[in-house]
Amino acid sequence: MTKYSNSAVQFPSSTSPSSLSAAISCVSDYDSDALPVSHAQAIIRHCITPIHAIEKVAIRSALDRVLAIDIISPINVPAYDNSAMDGYAFHSESLVTEGDTTLDVIGTSHAGRAFEGPVGSGQAIRIMTGAPMPSGLDTVIPQEFVSAFDGNPAESNSPNIPPLPTRSTPFITIASGAVKAGANRRLAGEDLQTGAIALKKGRILRPADLGLLASLGFAEVPVQRRLRVAFFSTGDELRSVGEVLDSGCVYDSNRYTLYGMLQRLGCEIIDLGVVADDPVALEIAFKSAAENADAIITSGGVSVGDADHTRRMMAQLGEVAFWKLGMRPGRPLAFGTINSSGKPAVFFGLPGNPVAVMVSFYFFARDALLHMMGAQSAPLPLMQVSSAAIIRKKPGRTEYQRGILVRQDNGAWSVRPTGAQGSGILRSMTEANCMIVLAHEQTDVAIGDQVEVILFDGLI
Repeated sequence: MTKYSNSAVQFPSSTSPSSLSAAISCVSDYDSDALPVSHAQAIIRHCITPIHAIEKVAIRSALDRVLAIDIISPINVPAYDNSAMDGYAFHSESLVTEGDTTLDVIGTSHAGRAFEGPVGSGQAIRIMTGAPMPSGLDTVIPQEFVSAFDGNPAESNSPNIPPLPTRSTPFITIASGAVKAGANRRLAGEDLQTGAIALKKGRILRPADLGLLASLGFAEVPVQRRLRVAFFSTGDELRSVGEVLDSGCVYDSNRYTLYGMLQRLGCEIIDLGVVADDPVALEIAFKSAAENADAIITSGGVSVGDADHTRRMMAQLGEVAFWKLGMRPGRPLAFGTINSSGKPAVFFGLPGNPVAVMVSFYFFARDALLHMMGAQSAPLPLMQVSSAAIIRKKPGRTEYQRGILVRQDNGAWSVRPTGAQGSGILRSMTEANCMIVLAHEQTDVAIGDQVEVILFDGLI
């Protein structure tokens, strides 16, 4: 059995993207009729160029946008030493080595209203969470760990409790060992220091990032402009929603799943509708897409048996490779560039079957589009779980099966396929909550074997 790995793809040391033909020439044992998934992914990644266009947006408009520069903190966060608890602040040197410690309470520090004045030995202040620590104080004890008195306490009649000293001001007592020196104090710059990188270029901004930007005083943030992606479906049998469904025709679902997937990535979307299997119509659609978009995605027209003029048109307008991938579903895939008036657009020709479109998008187009956006994307996270069913698998291809992940009574996770895995069964994608990933060399899976899954949550 032939074993495939990324080691068979060795690109030049230069990090600059290359032409498709040059990238293909770097792949040992290249076979467009049996290309492993990892090889296709490597070729695509090497041919992609990130866009370089920056715009400033208000932070409330920056959610899910790609950060265009490193954000440098102009301040310390927190800006000053402050309390992590509601309690009492004092200097640790005031703690006695044996027995309880008694401290006079001489004031209060609130968040936004600091205590003014010195705090000496044997003294403490009442302090609230987030309130500034007065100079010289290094320790906070939570309020529930002290005994607080308003002054002039009544003398206890219990022989087991020693009398407290008579005082005219409020005071607290701290039991021996109740707190350690330096406890519950947040240091200035503990979270982020002035001049440090707060957020790195290429980050896709999430809700917590917006809060961090606001905490640093940024009202606007530089982001990459949105990636423009044009897409359309090909096929004389396709009808758009709302049209009459003639005999032998089907409604086009692929444009709607593609729309949703592109929307999730934050792309600027150009929907060119359904294009007939006609050379003139296809040429118009491809040229319009290339002129107005950074990337083009089509569904249908790339498999064996499709109209020859579809493939000829793609090749005529650019540099396109047609692959039969060692994967299921989604074996046929086209990748390259389409040109219009000297402006190239990256092109993905996905299969026509609904599930194959989604699988091909997630495992080929998604990473490429994120890279074009300038995003520092990571591989989709894999989770290892136990298989609850027998899964038949032939070596020599990567399989992506729709799965249902459940938590067992013992807390362990297990997965089972949704059932029939035909690439036209779109309903199975709505029933599934994960994708079972069966590697190129993997064979049959027995009940209890470990398999890898990719969760749909946040993806689909």
